[in-house]
Amino acid sequence: MNILEIIRFALRGLTINKLRTGLTTLGIMIGVMSVIILIAVGNGSAKAVQSSLDRLGTNSIQVRSSGGGFGGARARAASTNIKPITVADANALVDPIQAPDIKQVAPMVTSNATCVNGSSTSTPSTFVGTTPAYFEASNTPISKGAYFTTDDVTQGRRFAIIGNTTATELFGTDDPLNQTIRCGGIQFTIIGVTATKGSSGFQDGDSLFIAPITAIQSSLTGYGSLSTILVEAKTSVGTTNAQTEIETILDARHKVKNANSRDYRLFNQAQLLATSSSSSSVFTVLLGAVAGISLLVGGIGITNIMLVTVIERTREIGIRKAIGAPKGIILAQFLIEATILSLVGGLLGVIGGFIGSHFTIVGVKPIIVPSSVLLAFGVSIIIGVFFGGYPASRAAKLRPIEALRHE
Repeated sequence: MNILEIIRFALRGLTINKLRTGLTTLGIMIGVMSVIILIAVGNGSAKAVQSSLDRLGTNSIQVRSSGGGFGGARARAASTNIKPITVADANALVDPIQAPDIKQVAPMVTSNATCVNGSSTSTPSTFVGTTPAYFEASNTPISKGAYFTTDDVTQGRRFAIIGNTTATELFGTDDPLNQTIRCGGIQFTIIGVTATKGSSGFQDGDSLFIAPITAIQSSLTGYGSLSTILVEAKTSVGTTNAQTEIETILDARHKVKNANSRDYRLFNQAQLLATSSSSSSVFTVLLGAVAGISLLVGGIGITNIMLVTVIERTREIGIRKAIGAPKGIILAQFLIEATILSLVGGLLGVIGGFIGSHFTIVGVKPIIVPSSVLLAFGVSIIIGVFFGGYPASRAAKLRPIEALRHE
């Protein structure tokens, strides 16, 4: 009996119970599809974070308090003797003598507030009070309207620049320029709308509210500590020098004598990218592992179904062995049956993975990793051979006389 005849017998065996065969194939398909899609989600999330960091610029540095720096930093600083970062710290960094590699500095305070326009509301995910330097340092241009000025900051004028998402939620298709809204109960006049940034993983880059730092401090956050100081180096090559200059100035202001006891932290793009890449890699591996479990369950399903098939076809096996079918032929037939199940399931899973990756999942646009497709498909074949091996071996070892007696 040649290989084509063995494959023909295997296909005939699979068509005896089409529903069972279909359900087993479905289990493998779901496993392969899950591996491809979930790894694609992890990869898409990593790419989105990297894209967000790239938009911020390769020569930006963030300074944050070691006490946390966000909403309540003063309370944490007081309880832990950590000196918060302040506007005075930000102003000290704008020194062409001590910091020749620093181009500009933007002090930032953040808040959480819901903005209201009539019956429409919006809660921007990024609610920032800052200075005009922020827009260039963070690579946040406007598409229409105007930036607020240094004089607006000095006078504490309640002007605001909003993102497209915030504008749509509050005004729909109407022009938001020169309109007034209330955020946290405080009235602001919209003077500009930022250019579209798009989503960055779970964060909407266009859900923005940016106002003069003094306007936010006087009405919402109070004066005192900052959330972040955003520093832009003159060149990407000079980022390391700029970071050293920041440390020198802040160490002197905060009376830091040991680098290990600094009460502030610096984050440059390389560090942020390395941290996000590491986190994304772990996230992707975990997603792949979870999906791999479903593929393993599909393999166990193959073992279960093939064992049932061997029992149901015991008499057939006995007859074939009685008329001269060697052990190797029986073994090959059942191995081929299991392999066909995993092969078809794997192919369908790959197709399903490519289709599923065209949809946005939990706010992330999946990006398929070619190696994950090959890995998932290859593992599905290996699973078919491995989990089909025991039932096939059991069928091949049946003694003809005992098999023929089976009812």
